[in-house]
Amino acid sequence: MKHKKRINTTLLKRFLPYFKKYKWILIIDLFFASLTTLCELYLPLIVRYITDMGTNNLSALTAEIVLKLGLFYLVLRIIDTASNYYMQSIGHIMGTKIETDMRRDLFAHLQKLPFSYYDDTKIGQIMARITSDLFDVTEFAHHCPEEIFIATIKIGASFIILANTNFWLTLIVFSVLPFMIVFTRFFKQRMRNAFKKSRFQIGELNAQVEDSLLGIRVVKSFANEPIEKEKFDKGNIKFLDIKKETYHYMAGFHSTTRLFDGIMYITVVVAGSLFMINGKITVADLMAYLLYVTTLLTSIRRIVEFTEQFERGMTGIERFVEVLDAPPVIENLPDAKELKNVVGDIRFDDVSFSYNDDNSEVLHNINLHVTPGENIALVGPSGGGKTTLCNLIPRFYDVTSGKILIDGQDIRSLTLESLRNQIGMVQQEVYLFSGTVFENIEYGKPGATKEEIIKAAKQAGAHDFIMSLENGYDTYVGERGVKLSGGQKQRISIARVFLKNPPILILDEATSALDNESERIVQQSLETLAKGRTTFTIAHRLTTIKNASVILVLTEDGIVEQGTHRELMQKEGLYHSLYSMYQEMMSE
Repeated sequence: MKHKKRINTTLLKRFLPYFKKYKWILIIDLFFASLTTLCELYLPLIVRYITDMGTNNLSALTAEIVLKLGLFYLVLRIIDTASNYYMQSIGHIMGTKIETDMRRDLFAHLQKLPFSYYDDTKIGQIMARITSDLFDVTEFAHHCPEEIFIATIKIGASFIILANTNFWLTLIVFSVLPFMIVFTRFFKQRMRNAFKKSRFQIGELNAQVEDSLLGIRVVKSFANEPIEKEKFDKGNIKFLDIKKETYHYMAGFHSTTRLFDGIMYITVVVAGSLFMINGKITVADLMAYLLYVTTLLTSIRRIVEFTEQFERGMTGIERFVEVLDAPPVIENLPDAKELKNVVGDIRFDDVSFSYNDDNSEVLHNINLHVTPGENIALVGPSGGGKTTLCNLIPRFYDVTSGKILIDGQDIRSLTLESLRNQIGMVQQEVYLFSGTVFENIEYGKPGATKEEIIKAAKQAGAHDFIMSLENGYDTYVGERGVKLSGGQKQRISIARVFLKNPPILILDEATSALDNESERIVQQSLETLAKGRTTFTIAHRLTTIKNASVILVLTEDGIVEQGTHRELMQKEGLYHSLYSMYQEMMSE
């Protein structure tokens, strides 16, 4: 239990700074909450006054007094209504603003996290944390201070008033509360665990749905809809089982509090009646007492109901903090410099690399010097580290040992933004954002003019096909560019890099997924793009790199061969074997 309290305290400390911007809204909200509470506490006093006069001095109870009391209570209800309106509107808006701030911080942090985080985390899980989890936090942000404040006033005021009415009866009633706390505590932790499992499973379900729908063309091409339905049903049923468990604990929690509600009521009725028989309490006091006990029990019931919301909110905060605590790993050093006036001289100095979850090295003691404007081709069997080597240049991953220099500067001493702004990448799997052709090309240089974008498209050999589209540059490309062919998407991605105009270029098997005609067009665009730039080309089709300045044959043992196409063919080593094999495949 102490451990749980420490966790709650730590989570609340992480959450409280989000109230800072809205402290005056919160203060006013709590002020109005106190008004609604005071309005509610006045009714038993009015009833007690009228009952006492009606019992002991009926002649003094005039219509004027009753009407004045009624008017006074009506004014209180108007104040209560106005206060409640503020709490329900502005208070909820404050919660939504806090949710917005948290979602902004969460998304900003996600942008900083390295590729290794996304290698190990499902997007569906991230989506659950940034949407549904934070909605529960919104309700928590608004209701937590409000409910605690109101309950404190009501329980404190009720205790004082009841104790002044009859101290011993008050002690008897309040003695039930510790037993209630002990019994309900049993269910609270189980509710928290169930909520956490539920959140995790909804993330898994989101990931499964995303995976299935994004691959819907593959699903349909293999007629595997039943398999996808079966996978979804398994996850859905598991979610149902977790929800059942959650509701069992919730039912136990609420049923226990209802039981103690009844125990407290009957305690007041029985004990109060016995006190009244013995002249220890008047009829008016007992009626007021019953009304205040009702107020007290309503407050306790609200706390109990809020406990469920509290556990949901704490679960949301816990999952929010888990993401924020994921270290960026790759970030700017305090004294990081801007990379400017890039020439394109790149040196790998005894570079080794291994992934965090794998002790075996993907790259081992790589030494390489690339002069400005040189076109380096990387070939070799799968798993040799070609893509990994290229991903180290823009610091998508950091070297395990050694260093990479650009124009004599260690890339770790440079700001990430300035480093990556000098590097353009064209990958095998083209990612187009949901939007127009224009917006996707503009992504290479946000704020570019239409003339610049058209020029980049022409350089990439994309202008003619873009103009043949229904709405030209304003044509919607669909999710992930689904409305375009592979060659068209690739040319748009090349136009994006032309627009960026970087001095360093990385081409990662950019034509391997294209048909022959598309490959020919795209290859021409790539050759134009590579002119005058330091270029790394990862090649699948070996005929496309015959004119490279230097070809590196990369295997698990490192760079095993290096030279021009002619030099490597004359050696009759691994490159000769790979090239000959490729030619045989092409001639069949």
